[in-house]
Amino acid sequence: MHAASLPDGALLDTGPAPRFAHEGFLRRQAARDSAARTYARALPIVPVRARGLTIEGADGRRYLDCLSGAGTLALGHNHPVVLESLRRVLDSGAPLNALDLATPVKDAFLTELFRTLPPGLADRAHVRFCGPAGSEAVETAYALVRAATGRSGLLPFPGAGDTSAAGALDATSAETPDARLTRLSHPQHYRCPSGVGGERRSADLAALWTEFLPDAPASGVALPAGVIVEPVQSEGGVIPVPDTWLRRLRELTAVRSVPLIADEIRTGVGRTGAFWAIEHSGVTPDVMVLSDAIGGSLPLAVVVYRDGLDPGRPGTPADSFPCNQLAMAAGAATLAHVRENALAERAAALGARMLNQLRPLASEFPWVGDVRGRGLMIGVELVDPDGEGKPGRSGVTRAAECGREASVRPGSGSRLLPAAPELAAAVQRECLRRGLIVGLGGLRAGVVQLLPPLTITDEQAAAVMDRLADAVRAAARCRGGGTAAAPLTR
Repeated sequence: MHAASLPDGALLDTGPAPRFAHEGFLRRQAARDSAARTYARALPIVPVRARGLTIEGADGRRYLDCLSGAGTLALGHNHPVVLESLRRVLDSGAPLNALDLATPVKDAFLTELFRTLPPGLADRAHVRFCGPAGSEAVETAYALVRAATGRSGLLPFPGAGDTSAAGALDATSAETPDARLTRLSHPQHYRCPSGVGGERRSADLAALWTEFLPDAPASGVALPAGVIVEPVQSEGGVIPVPDTWLRRLRELTAVRSVPLIADEIRTGVGRTGAFWAIEHSGVTPDVMVLSDAIGGSLPLAVVVYRDGLDPGRPGTPADSFPCNQLAMAAGAATLAHVRENALAERAAALGARMLNQLRPLASEFPWVGDVRGRGLMIGVELVDPDGEGKPGRSGVTRAAECGREASVRPGSGSRLLPAAPELAAAVQRECLRRGLIVGLGGLRAGVVQLLPPLTITDEQAAAVMDRLADAVRAAARCRGGGTAAAPLTR
């Protein structure tokens, strides 16, 4: 059967699955792989076939994949338009590695990319390809603004993933001994560092701190080369930043001629309900760091920046894999499909419905501390209601301030409850028993994360919600000493 005729969710026919060989695969992986592996430890799955939202393991079980390659699969697994784009390149005889030379594939990718960029950036943008990982793109962006401004410091925010500024600064610190990394206060309604609570208050304090640091000689923080921000923190626990705060940050950086870098590695290509998450705020950044979904499931990274930052001369260290031809073909197909089918708008509507369906869990269970997200980027934070938390405002006050579920539970003594990573891991295991793959992140990995593909159907979304809610209830029964037996999904 040709790939294009397969219905969404059908699995590719790649031959019979070795149904009972999965334990051997897992055993050999455990013996050979680095102990640093993370996903494989929590998800003992051996994928052999995949289509859309569905993965089939070597044991014959089928799973709904709401991890989506850590958000890289905007269209899910093996989407027909992606497969067809790869076949065209392979059948054409085009070189698979052309360094950074001009090719028809590269031209098509950049044409589609520029078509989707925020209007204030698209008409004056340049691009720089780099190594295919997001961390390399951040490092490239940092080198770009450092060269353009003549300054060395970088201001990131706590909770950023390892694809953000810390890795980039570490990578350059050996040759840049004066480089400084000063973390700014990140606004969030649930775990406000100041303890005052409320999204608006947290955002105001974060903005004031950002404004104070470069202006106060006593702070020891010099004017930086750039400020880097994720419009929605991913590894930090799915924390959307307020649009008003982003606009204020843009004003603060613009008046000081500090480039604003938008890290769209996880949030780009429609994931949050806008094509680029920065667009929710109406802000135009100076630099955008792109990776993950822009490669259509294959490794690709690119830095987009306004023309005034271009050094105008060669000399940037060359990379051996800056313009992966297959990834650019798959990326162009993905960008076009998301744009032409309004998948960002669908992600906004469907994500809002999923959040509304999940939020009652916070009322049902005292250990569901918060449910949050934007578009199809959703987080459920698990907390320990019996733990010793940090001082906080009353649940009623916090709920009134931010219009959301109270982050301090009744009877908790007005204390912000600690994260519950063991419970989050139990929910992840119970999800897996029910044929649902989810991720973990946030404080001490206490946030269950959903990153389904933008092609998820309403019926599949309902199944995801049912399985997740059932997994939370099962983990809660285990916590209370009960059993959580559940039938395995085939």
